[in-house]
Order: sequence, then C-alpha cells, then structure tokens
Amino acid sequence: MATRPLLPVPYALAMTERARDLGIVIGSLAPGPANAITDVEGVRVGHTTLIEGDSVRTGVTVVVPHEGHPGTDPVFAGCHRINGNGEMTGLEWVRELGMLTSPIGITNTLSVGVVRDALATSGFSAHLPVVGETDDSGLNDVESQHVRAEHALAALEAARGERPGHPVDEGNVGGGTGMISHDFKGGIGTSSRVVDETSGGYTVGVLVQANHGRRERFRVNGIPVGERLGDAEIPLSTIPDGPPGSGSIIIIVATDAPLLPHQCNRIALRAGFGVARTGGVGEHSSGDLVLAFATGNRGLEAGDYSLKGPHQVSLQMLSDAYVNPLFYAVIDATEEAIVNALLAADTMEGHEGSAHALTPEALLSALGD
Repeated sequence: MATRPLLPVPYALAMTERARDLGIVIGSLAPGPANAITDVEGVRVGHTTLIEGDSVRTGVTVVVPHEGHPGTDPVFAGCHRINGNGEMTGLEWVRELGMLTSPIGITNTLSVGVVRDALATSGFSAHLPVVGETDDSGLNDVESQHVRAEHALAALEAARGERPGHPVDEGNVGGGTGMISHDFKGGIGTSSRVVDETSGGYTVGVLVQANHGRRERFRVNGIPVGERLGDAEIPLSTIPDGPPGSGSIIIIVATDAPLLPHQCNRIALRAGFGVARTGGVGEHSSGDLVLAFATGNRGLEAGDYSLKGPHQVSLQMLSDAYVNPLFYAVIDATEEAIVNALLAADTMEGHEGSAHALTPEALLSALGD
C-alpha cells in the first residue's frame, strides 16, 4: 500500500504516430477530424493517470455521452458480451431500459467498485453507473487498490472540461496505463468513421481499453504482423504467463445516428468483428465487453416513480436499409483503435516485469512497407 497520498500525475507522452500517420488505412470510410470518439458531437473523454515508484501503473478513464446530465438526459444504448470473464457494472439496467444514464468509467479490475461509487454520487449520474475493467496486475500492484474516488472524479471533471471534438490521449493513460495487448504494451486507443451523406452522414466513434490478445495472432489489415514480430524483433512481455489470451478488452462505441436500443445492440455486436480482425477471439479467460450509445434522440426520460411529463415521446429511427454503413464504420474504427492503442503506448517497466511498445518502424517492416 502507498505510504503517502497518491495524486494524479501528468504522464509525459512521447509524440506518437497513429496508424493513419504511417499510411495504414483500414477500410474505405474517412475518419472524423480528430479520428477519435470525440468526433461524435458532445462526447468527451478524460483521464486520471497514476504512475509512482516501481509498482503503481493504473488510472481511470471517463467517457461522457454529451454536454448535459446523462442521469436526467439519457441516450439510447445497447451492449454485447464477446466473452464474459470481466465486469461492466450497470449493464442489466442498460439491457432493461435501453438507455445510458451515466458517464462511463474504465479502470482496473479491483477498482471497479470505487469508480462506480464515485460516479454514482458525482451529481452527473443516475444511481447505476456503467464502469468497465481490464486487469493490469502484471504492471500494476492491483491488490493495493491505488485508485480512489477523487481519481475517478478528476477524470470525470477532465472530460466535462474538455472542448468539443478534442483529440484523445492514447496508450499509457487513464485506465489503460498498465495494460498489455497482443504481448505489446497496450492501453487506450480510439478512432472514428463518417458514413457517406447518402447513408445519412453520421459519425461513429470507438474507444478501447486494449488488454487482450496473443502476439502470434495479431493482424493489421489482414497481414499477420504478430507472426513476423517475434521476441527477436520486439521482446515479449516479461510478466509471468497466465492462460494464453487471458487478457480483456473494453469497447465503447458512440454515434450521432438516431438509433433505437435494439439497433445499438446490433452496433455493439459488430465491434466484435473489429476485435477479430486484429486477432482477438474472446478466449475462455478473457473479458470482452462492448457498450454502444446513440445521441441521435435527445430529450428522453429515464422515468421515475411519479406520474409526470408527457405520455408519449417523439423519436426518430434510422431505417435499417441504411444500417450497414454503420456496421462497417464500427468494425473499421474498432480495428484502428486497437492499432492506435499499441502505437501510442510506450515501453513500461512495472510491478512484475515489463511490456515493450510496438514501434512504427517495426509495424511498417512487418507490413512489408
């Protein structure tokens, strides 16, 4: 346990090149201006990063769905489980209500409770907030539970204070600080796509916390780069081995399309194809969970125990004739967000060993460029 108060500290991110900076184009749809989940109007992301000594490598990431109060101004939402050896609180209420009524927190496995409690009492959430996790115990002393309520609230305030459409810090930040993916240093990654005007011109944004996969299965644009980047090219993680593929991934999908809850479920399911295209398969010991929300209908009410307000609410629904482009968008953005997470991450020494970064040079070499 830390012997003095653990404060959020700025993490000096190196200048990183994202997939598109390297000429790696995934799919045919164009990204939004920031190529991030924040390209969906109103969506904001904040991080608290905790790095101290030899064994604190953790943090919190918070996604807010719009500029208002999601507890009183919810948005339609859905979810999907690729493999369920993980936790995302509040999903039963999302399934039942079909709405997101809180900010979304992402952290490490043993800090879900404290982040959930902090968001529940933050004044910007209904009482069943959504908080997901992946396990950073290799690089972080997770059992000492360094994340506290003030860290979650700081990430929430950082998100709420960001300007619209801001770029999102990636790699070793927030909840992704201590994560490992495909036996490279992993973490937070994001990407977006804009569908053609003929299909509505809607934006889809994806944010991942990547802590999953196996080196030999890693693919980029279908090319087996993981097979080409063995221990001689980039050292494998020195974290004590668990079951192969035992890591996890959390995926948050946002869109401004006017989707109803069942359509959000369909969008969430398609994110799994983006995971699969990079080589993830949702192994037995993996926790791979997706939450998708749509801001295209506003002015909804989550409902309470009193009879008030209108009996009916007017809604818009995207015709299913135009839903395929959104499927393509979420698949491509998920794949690129995972690649961006790895490219943004820096090599890290931690609690039980080290994890090495996927360098742009090594990736381009493996791709044959």
